[in-house]
Amino acid sequence: MSTAQYQPGVCNIGGAEVKARKQVARIGALLFLAVSGYLLISSASASSAAIAIIPAMIAAIGFVQSRKKFCLAFGLMGTFNFAELGKISKVASKAEIAADRRMALLIIAQSMGLALLATLLLAALLSL
Repeated sequence: MSTAQYQPGVCNIGGAEVKARKQVARIGALLFLAVSGYLLISSASASSAAIAIIPAMIAAIGFVQSRKKFCLAFGLMGTFNFAELGKISKVASKAEIAADRRMALLIIAQSMGLALLATLLLAALLSL
């Protein structure tokens, strides 16, 4: 998306906010890799992979939000930001809020799917 403006249910964050979400994705991915590495090195049971879903979810939420240029928390609260970090604006109409909330729920579902997939792959590796 080349325009940096609010679009209900499509885009609610600009450059600085997108960068912050990318950083969250990186941190979550590093935590997931660290947990995974520890579990693999320590020959943990496959069920131990369940603890890795938390950092996997952090990584997935950051990744999906940065790709969609949409903050799920802002979407749920009816806000958006295209200025510097912390400069939040309110959404004008109930229809826009409803569209944003639908997108926020979609982001949650997509992130859960990615985190579950990563965790299941880790469990499969642990069961070898």
